[in-house]
Amino acid sequence: MLQKLYSLRENGTTVGREVQAGATTFAAMAYILAVNPAILAAAGMPQPALITVTAITAAVSTLIMGFMTNYPLALAPGMGINAYFAFTICLGLGISWQSALGLVFVNGCIFLALSVTGIREKIITAIPHQLKLAITCGIGLFIAFIGLKNGGIVVSSPATFVTHGDFGTPSVLLCFGGILLTAVLVARKIPGAIILSILAVTVVGLFVSNGAGGTVTTMPKSLFDLPASPLPTMLQLNFDLLLHDFGKALPIILTLLLVDMFDNIGTLIGVTQRAGLLDKDGKLPKAGKALVADSVAAILSSLFGTSTVVSYIESASGVEAGGRTGLTGATTAVLFLLALFLTPVILAIPAAATAPALVIVGIFMFQSVSQMKLDDFIETAPIFLIIAGIPLSFSIAEGIGLGLIAYAVLHLATGRARQASPLTYILALIFSLHLLRAIFTRLF
Repeated sequence: MLQKLYSLRENGTTVGREVQAGATTFAAMAYILAVNPAILAAAGMPQPALITVTAITAAVSTLIMGFMTNYPLALAPGMGINAYFAFTICLGLGISWQSALGLVFVNGCIFLALSVTGIREKIITAIPHQLKLAITCGIGLFIAFIGLKNGGIVVSSPATFVTHGDFGTPSVLLCFGGILLTAVLVARKIPGAIILSILAVTVVGLFVSNGAGGTVTTMPKSLFDLPASPLPTMLQLNFDLLLHDFGKALPIILTLLLVDMFDNIGTLIGVTQRAGLLDKDGKLPKAGKALVADSVAAILSSLFGTSTVVSYIESASGVEAGGRTGLTGATTAVLFLLALFLTPVILAIPAAATAPALVIVGIFMFQSVSQMKLDDFIETAPIFLIIAGIPLSFSIAEGIGLGLIAYAVLHLATGRARQASPLTYILALIFSLHLLRAIFTRLF
């Protein structure tokens, strides 16, 4: 049954490998079960319900993506967009979380319209292949940087912005040891290298001091717990702001649309390119279906009661573990639902254990740099801005924007305008207007 449903043999994979890959993806993104509720609770939303909603939304959206595309992509409430929802829309602008969910719903509907008409797919096609490779590399550096930051190996500095962490701290040493262990297991082609490393570091963390009188890994007080009801947030959205203050609602919707669109495109390109799902021209065969599934997930997120659900870059960890079909996502979805009863255990996995997985996946994705042609400055400059811009701006969308604007300007200024598609120039213009809007907002 699974063979027929997910075409496992045709994709050169097995049930065991897909289940293992799904477990790896889940382990890499399980942190969202704790982080998303904590962020959205700042907007006044009930945190217990948010834990349940986060898991259910992730599971349902991931299953939809798997059934529609058979791609090994997992979805969950997006990091970054949840902070924008809570701290900018709700706290900064004084908008109720119920009205904010209404704006997320409208954003999802616009997404769906763009996807059904094929406009979003054309946007992906319009991005030059070399820039797609750059996006993959930039995302790799981005998630590796997140891993190094979460593990305390890289910390902030008022003098140099970033610097190395305190290697005299046991948890930092444990994280670095986890990176080395994962790298060795991967190099020796040990099956399930990433998830084995996560489990090993978690166990060792039970005996390593956290420097505050405890241990890196804290034993959970219980193994099982009943999930909280999702009803306090489910179907609580309203459209009051849209109906009574459209001028205030419009820029919020446009910002949600811009950030969601390009963050999702970046993730889709990054993960599917690494999985070998792009064709010889660098196009994604089922991009239309993937984007429709992604749009439906965005609508569902507002109905369940959370910020926008997006495709997760952590899906790359499952791809590296051998995942090639929707069965990887189905496994991840099932684990999200089971996690509702095992939340204390999931929360016991420390950052020192998950950070090495992100670093190693980042290294995998950065290997795409070997396919780039860097002997032409006009092509190299936008590539560099994307690769450097994504991690340094801490935003996939902003990094892509910097590269696209540079790509358009250089081709126009050097007599090579016809080498870029009209839609590429339109995308560059959209990002330019986004930057100009930020300038005018600051000035006026």
